[in-house]
Amino acid sequence: MARFDIPDGWTMQAYRFALDPTSQQQPVLRSHCGASRFAFNHMLALIKAVMDQRTAERSYEISETELTPPVGWSLPGLRKVWNQRKHEHAPWWAQNSKEAYNSGLDALARSLENWATSRTGLRAGKPAGFPRFKTAGRARRCVRFTTGAIRVEPDRHHIVLPRVGRIKTHESTRKLARRVEAGTARILSATLAQDSRDRWYVSFQTLVAAKTRPGHVHRSPRPVAGVDVGVKADALLVIATPDGCEVARVQAPKPLTAAQARLRVLQRRAARQQGPYDPVAKARRRPSKRWQTTTARICRTRGQAAAIRRDVLHKTTTHLAQQYQVITVETLNAAGMRSAGGVRKKGLNRALADAALAQIRQLLAYKTRWYGSVLVEADRWFPSSKTCSGCGGRKPNLTLADRVYRCEFCGLSIDRDRNAAINLARLGETRLSKVGEQGCADSGSVPGRGAIRKSEPARAGEAGGCETSTPSQRELGSTGTASPQGEAA
Repeated sequence: MARFDIPDGWTMQAYRFALDPTSQQQPVLRSHCGASRFAFNHMLALIKAVMDQRTAERSYEISETELTPPVGWSLPGLRKVWNQRKHEHAPWWAQNSKEAYNSGLDALARSLENWATSRTGLRAGKPAGFPRFKTAGRARRCVRFTTGAIRVEPDRHHIVLPRVGRIKTHESTRKLARRVEAGTARILSATLAQDSRDRWYVSFQTLVAAKTRPGHVHRSPRPVAGVDVGVKADALLVIATPDGCEVARVQAPKPLTAAQARLRVLQRRAARQQGPYDPVAKARRRPSKRWQTTTARICRTRGQAAAIRRDVLHKTTTHLAQQYQVITVETLNAAGMRSAGGVRKKGLNRALADAALAQIRQLLAYKTRWYGSVLVEADRWFPSSKTCSGCGGRKPNLTLADRVYRCEFCGLSIDRDRNAAINLARLGETRLSKVGEQGCADSGSVPGRGAIRKSEPARAGEAGGCETSTPSQRELGSTGTASPQGEAA
């Protein structure tokens, strides 16, 4: 997809709908995804061959001007070479939409760009490796349509895609259709994908008028909230205000932990069946039908756990973005929490996977923009759990087993997660004045090293005198599975 600037007064939003394709349409969908994978692999093989050829020619001291011409890594360059080679290497190319091949070439161009910028140090985050070939069994089936007939039908239960035609949806598309008909939304692209449960979904990336977003926002009388994510305890989120009140405690569904009993049975059954790898001959083989059936059940079980987690996170983050004006969260190093000194923490990995620490911050990042809120991200060095919310003293050593924070200076005894949420809320309180002056301050990170609020010693019962409430299902509402980049999280 081409990069462009979002017009003023508009925002990006994606609508994701489950599809119900017929038995005749399913091979067409798989064919388009396979065409995208073929274009990716074909051009990657050509680029690697040209790079190896140029390396060999340099070893023979051939001048740079006489080397084999390189293949351009940009999307227009890859598309130009593909159009020259598709008649010979893919004579069946006319059976699919041109967008299928363009999706594979766009993915390859982005992968090569990430690798190049990562090598030069211009790309932040984990180093990106050189692109690898996509296999039919492991690659995600996905194709993106940016041109052609892309629309939502007026009957609210069908969508239209290029060369694929009219496909029925499991759920109503009225939320998107009403905005398109009213002129407050414009469809930019449609992404067709299949998940691990063999279910087909379509995600429409749209431009939505920002003025239609905050119309049903109901702000809380407390404008600032701190959100602490729980890992070991039963609470997924603990929400508190700067005055020391715990306003909500969202219970953790822990769907992956609940599904472990069924996963153990299915995985043991799959281990006794004929899989795709022969450990005796140390070679690949054709898996049996029963192994494929068992593997499909494992994928459905994991997919159901992911759907439960995604539903809770979407409803909770939407409630936060609508209720509070300033929200403070932590920027945690989840990868570092999984291991210490190169040793994996076996008991903590599943809890981290169930908590989805990074996904909460990702959802809040774009939902706060939708509803006019501000997201403050405290960096990983902010001592939210080690700082006393009563007197501001800091405890040097605090393990995950310490679920109750006991201050050595003022004697305050408070729940660990609640104490951290209060400190985060007080950190976000410094941004509230900017919100009032500018109308809506930009979200961003706040330095955490040394950012400790020194407050007066807490009076007896002050930290524990506020009433705790949990957002009900009606208060949280339903947000569907929208994401800002065209794919559901």
